Amino acid sequence: MPSSEPRQLDFFSQDFPGCSTSNTPQTTYPVDPTKSELKLSPPPPVIISPKRRVQLENHSLDYALRRSKRRSIGFMIDDEGLRVTAPKWSTIHQIEKAIHEKQRWIFAKLHEQRERSVRRLQPKMRWEDGGTLPYLGYDITLRIRSTQSAGIIYEEATRELIVCLPGKAIEQQLKDRVQGWLQMEAKHLFGERLLLYAKKLDVTYQSFSLSSASTQWGSCTADGKIRLNWRLIHFALPLIDYVIAHELSHLREMNHSPRFWATVQSIFPEFETAKKTLRSNLPDTLPIF
Repeated sequence: MPSSEPRQLDFFSQDFPGCSTSNTPQTTYPVDPTKSELKLSPPPPVIISPKRRVQLENHSLDYALRRSKRRSIGFMIDDEGLRVTAPKWSTIHQIEKAIHEKQRWIFAKLHEQRERSVRRLQPKMRWEDGGTLPYLGYDITLRIRSTQSAGIIYEEATRELIVCLPGKAIEQQLKDRVQGWLQMEAKHLFGERLLLYAKKLDVTYQSFSLSSASTQWGSCTADGKIRLNWRLIHFALPLIDYVIAHELSHLREMNHSPRFWATVQSIFPEFETAKKTLRSNLPDTLPIF
């Protein structure tokens, strides 16, 4: 289940008469054969025009246009908005027609990008007594106790994570202790949910392990090896269950075809809502350990 930034989409790709297909720079050899230095001619510059504006129904959309030797019209969304990369031969009419046809995708990705930007501006977690972190969809409070013995206890009634550390402990020791606890909880909970959904789907997986991937919530190999991102433990149980149902469904369909999504829906009917929520909650928006 990959998830990547910035968002990019290729609209179409085809050959056109008279278009050069070579991107290889010309190599010039020195006149003196005793010298080994090679001189490479610089690559042709990428042409970037000022921002343009296109009217899409009731919305005006600004976009940056860059020309290149590529053969397709591509869209990329980043913090600066929409960037369109188009072949030199394509007209403005062709480019804006492509924008019109893909406006639903463009506006959805622009909205996701804005949400991520807002989250990045929010105050970072405080690794100290009274600091909070997400756990199973809730914020829990860190309580640090200065003791000679090490230990960690979660009080569910008060949603407090009590961490015992020596008086001279540094911040990284607190992070390591909390991360170890979260991973232990993830291993236990994910294992239970895997067994539950594997039974519902009547499939058997070979092994299960935790991952620390930066852009992927889970994976499943053809021989039944499942990996789940331990950071899912930050989210509410329905989101965890969706990822588990998703990966187990790959044991039936190793693809993302309509039959695959029908399989996911058969054991997790609310998968569409969960999928959209996870798309807007990338691992880089979570506490930094």
